[in-house]
Amino acid sequence: MKNIYDFTATNSNGEDVSLREYEGKPMIIVNTASKCGFTPQFKELQELYEEYKDQGLVVLGFPSDQFNDQEFADMKDTMEFCQLNYGVSFPMFKKINVKGDQAHPLFEYLVSQKKGLLTEDIKWNFTKFLVDPDGKVVKRYAPQSSPKKIEDDLLKYI
Repeated sequence: MKNIYDFTATNSNGEDVSLREYEGKPMIIVNTASKCGFTPQFKELQELYEEYKDQGLVVLGFPSDQFNDQEFADMKDTMEFCQLNYGVSFPMFKKINVKGDQAHPLFEYLVSQKKGLLTEDIKWNFTKFLVDPDGKVVKRYAPQSSPKKIEDDLLKYI
């Protein structure tokens, strides 16, 4: 069976990144969208990242356009939007599919580890996964869950 560190993803600069780079660190992995009602969650994700990055926290953002085309076509526009509007400095990756036949293997793995309320599939933008420093997916948070609600669970792994 694979673990979280066996996956690679392409970052916003087009470089392949092994998740092994984040081994030993707690992670919040989230599928994002720039034009969604939940987009303001970037602010709280960035706040969590700033507050706990020195203790090892990594937030990994994966833009997706699978829910009502709520992401820019060009990655440059996505990055500019996130940085200008929310000061995003945590790692962002290129746009991917998070469900269906073309889902990125990382998200197939995440949903296999933590099912949603009614379905395994990602239902909307800003579904969040907390991964402990050993690489275990410990919790899944619904799109409407504020990133601040992750903080109490996160503190167990800092």
